Amino acid sequence: MLIDCRLDRGLHSSNRYQADRSYGLLFVLTYGKIRVSFENIAWVAEKGDFIYIPPHTAYATDSLPGVFHEKYAVTLDLAAAPAGLPLFDDGLPRIAKPGRYEWMTDRLRVVHTEWQEQAPYANVRCSAILLELVALWSRELEREPLSPSALLLAERMKAYIAGHYRERITKEDLAAAIGRSPNHAATLFKRTTGQTISEYAHAARIKTAVNMLKQSRLTAGEIAEYVGYRDLSYFHRIFKKLTGYAPAHFMNERDGRE
Repeated sequence: MLIDCRLDRGLHSSNRYQADRSYGLLFVLTYGKIRVSFENIAWVAEKGDFIYIPPHTAYATDSLPGVFHEKYAVTLDLAAAPAGLPLFDDGLPRIAKPGRYEWMTDRLRVVHTEWQEQAPYANVRCSAILLELVALWSRELEREPLSPSALLLAERMKAYIAGHYRERITKEDLAAAIGRSPNHAATLFKRTTGQTISEYAHAARIKTAVNMLKQSRLTAGEIAEYVGYRDLSYFHRIFKKLTGYAPAHFMNERDGRE
């Protein structure tokens, strides 16, 4: 199903494609903004937006003046995709910010890493992850969208976790942060992010750990303790589960400076 996955970034880019394509395209903005045009519709896409362009649809993407952007660009062979997925089957272009876009973007980073490194069976794993993302986005298309007030509460909970992810966070903590009951907070959080509170907090910790493994001179044990794991073996287990690699894999990217 996956033909290509690349990461584009910069200040200046312009792409125009005619309608004779036989493949689908998925763009995911992870930073900045770009202008997207298709079928007489112009849209300024921003961080968190997922853009799907079906086959045989002309489109254009352009940078905004002076605005740096970063996006994943995925090329898909829909002939190899299963039937029954609304995102593919209805043949419509779409721009949306899925409720669980942060988790989905993290999964897409795994796809990009696997594809670029061409690890054994990378195509199989990448296609499986992409199918999961498409299935979850298709599921959202069939559900009633969340209200703006519910989305605002979800953002407040995510902001709380961003400031406290190194600590133990419970549904009671999030409930207090938004003024709702613990069960309401937990249910809303799962609905909007696709993750439990614990899963989201682990992802935030590991994301910080990955950056520190690449850029700092700290040991894996020191980093584990910094992001909230006192048990090093547990840190290694969670790290491998979420990234597919051991911490040493990312330490190899350090530039050698003392």
